[in-house]
Amino acid sequence: MTATSPTAHPIDGAALLDEVEAFHRRFNVFPTEAAYIAVTLWDAHAHLMDALDGTARLAFLSPEPGSGKSRALEIVETLTPNAALTVNASANALFRLVEATPGLPTLLFDEIDTVFGPKAGGNEEVRGFLNSGYRRGASSLRCVGDGSNQNAGFFPSFCAVAIAGLGSLPDTILTRSVIIRMRKRAPNEKVEPYRRRIHEKHGHALRDRLAKWADTVRDAVAEAWPEMPEGVTDRPADVWEPLLAVADAAGGHWPEQARAACLEFVNAGRDDGEASLGIRLLTDLRDKVFRGADRMPTAVILEILLKLDDAPWADVDDKPLNARILSKLLGQYVTPGNKPIKPRGIRTPSGFPKGYYAEDLTDAWTRYCPAPPGESATSATSATPQVNGGESVADTATEIRHTVAETATQPTLTG
Repeated sequence: MTATSPTAHPIDGAALLDEVEAFHRRFNVFPTEAAYIAVTLWDAHAHLMDALDGTARLAFLSPEPGSGKSRALEIVETLTPNAALTVNASANALFRLVEATPGLPTLLFDEIDTVFGPKAGGNEEVRGFLNSGYRRGASSLRCVGDGSNQNAGFFPSFCAVAIAGLGSLPDTILTRSVIIRMRKRAPNEKVEPYRRRIHEKHGHALRDRLAKWADTVRDAVAEAWPEMPEGVTDRPADVWEPLLAVADAAGGHWPEQARAACLEFVNAGRDDGEASLGIRLLTDLRDKVFRGADRMPTAVILEILLKLDDAPWADVDDKPLNARILSKLLGQYVTPGNKPIKPRGIRTPSGFPKGYYAEDLTDAWTRYCPAPPGESATSATSATPQVNGGESVADTATEIRHTVAETATQPTLTG
């Protein structure tokens, strides 16, 4: 007689993903609930690369340092298979890593701004690696050997990649990515301090359980054709297909939550700008421009900023600050609704000029700007009349301009 082993209890995929999400919540503050869903699914999909036709890049980006990007990569590192954390690796090293790692590596690329930032050069070879490696079978032709004794060979590039850095990324990478716009933690946002010697073991235990669960659903995922939410097609569908396949395999509440998260990310349509003078701009807008007003035309904002002494606005990218640069700088930051800050139409007695609303800036002011010396940001604005209803924006703008110019002239409210 042959002894039979007891039947193993099936692994509850939904409950396991819940635990992975909870592990992230202990150490990471993500900007939205959808971000926790997306990152958890990405962790799990890294264990199923051999069953997937494509992979989404995961990009943790922020306009300023100290926003939790590297910590997010650290937690991802503990949860994913064959994780390789690197900074500023060459394209040749990346190709060799993919070729040499059994079961494919999970590449975690920190400080990506040193590769694609304004001072880093083009790095077209690394860009090519990241662009091509999102689909199964992707490879690049490289020369190997010494001196004249070289031969051409194809090197694979398909692997899971998570990226963290300041500013933005080339558009060709952004369109293949789930973008998590990290922010400085607000005073009321608390996380546990991460201690590698203590918490890495828990992460690795979850990683190993994810691997075992992946073994039980691999065939189903390989044959899956996830139903996309309405309106999600083309490149966004390519990005989200592997994540939705994981959610469907897990079951429970994950299929519904994953599709809601997919729609939120796809519909966000966030713009990407370069990190530069953002905090200075936000602070000047709060303390020198708005000062309690609830909206302000772009023309008035520019007039005030350009008249500030010891300010950089007269020479930004070798030209005075203009509406386009202002929009680009503010577009790095998000509204309380987690959408990029953009100019909007403002109703005034003389027309409908474009401008900005304080309600769109308040979250960024809270997170990035220091309080004025000796007083809070709220008390500093109490003396300035609010702009409400039919009250003229121009009147409030004139009052503000008196603080930065010896003479006040009526601003032009066009453009």
